[in-house]
Amino acid sequence: MKKSIGMKLIEIYLIFALVVITYSSAIPKPGEDKKNRVHEQKLSEAEHEHEGEHNTDYDHEAFLGKDEAKTFDQLTPEESKERLGIIVGKIDKDGDGLITEQELKEWIQYVQKRYIVTDTDRMWKDHTTEGDKLLWSSYKKRTYGSDEDPNEEDSSTFSYKDMIERDERRWKAADKNGDGFLSKEEFADFLHPEEAEHMRDIVVKETMEDIDKDKDGYISLDEYIGDMWPEKNEEEPDWVKTERDTFKSVRDKNGDGKMDLQEVKNWIIPPDYDHSEAETKHLIHESDNNKDNKLTKEEILEHYDLFVGSQATDFGEALTRHDEF
Repeated sequence: MKKSIGMKLIEIYLIFALVVITYSSAIPKPGEDKKNRVHEQKLSEAEHEHEGEHNTDYDHEAFLGKDEAKTFDQLTPEESKERLGIIVGKIDKDGDGLITEQELKEWIQYVQKRYIVTDTDRMWKDHTTEGDKLLWSSYKKRTYGSDEDPNEEDSSTFSYKDMIERDERRWKAADKNGDGFLSKEEFADFLHPEEAEHMRDIVVKETMEDIDKDKDGYISLDEYIGDMWPEKNEEEPDWVKTERDTFKSVRDKNGDGKMDLQEVKNWIIPPDYDHSEAETKHLIHESDNNKDNKLTKEEILEHYDLFVGSQATDFGEALTRHDEF
């Protein structure tokens, strides 16, 4: 499978560390398989490209939201189109029958923010708070089952120790006022650091730690490729060979054969790139039959498989909460 690094790195912050049954923290497990790296705001968990082609699953989640997109397989094409038509009416804020690039972009951004708010609300309710604050010790006990630090000599809990330390470091970064508590807003930054400007360095450090197997503070070519393609006993596909060239010509900017922290940051958080805008332009480009850079309801329904396809949504939330948009 081709995994284009420039487009595919969406999943790391949705791979939560399962440490209590039915509960997950937002911290990836140290040593966990992470072939996909976030280097864009996560419009979707899906890869942006699949085998060299744009992945419509990415479009579905970007347009509908991750949770809503999961249940769309249960709908017939007719049901999909009917419900998509209702959504189109919500996107067309001025009611002129045309979806502009700005209206579509605002919808995609709304869907993303809605997911973060919903996810934060769900996680917040799972903890014991003190008023409107969450204490680190309370979070740690609820997440890891104990308020005691694991014994370093116990190899079975050593990964827990790493996870706790990683959690705590992210916690402190999210605690903007340094009071030792997290407000609900700060907790959202803790759960979704890729969405908060002041959390970007944590995103970079965690990615570096995941890939830097020899812990020398750099990512070598072998570590870069090994993170994406661990099947060393198989012949490398062409996309892996392409990524080797990309590492040398694009990622390793100073040509020293490895990626330092700044080069990793340029890789996973590329500057001056608006992902909601890029997705908006893609959807319009693929659906705009008359090339007027606007979409009619008819054009969207004609290309319904691009927007919702055979996977879609319980549109209930999108419809009942539309006043927030």
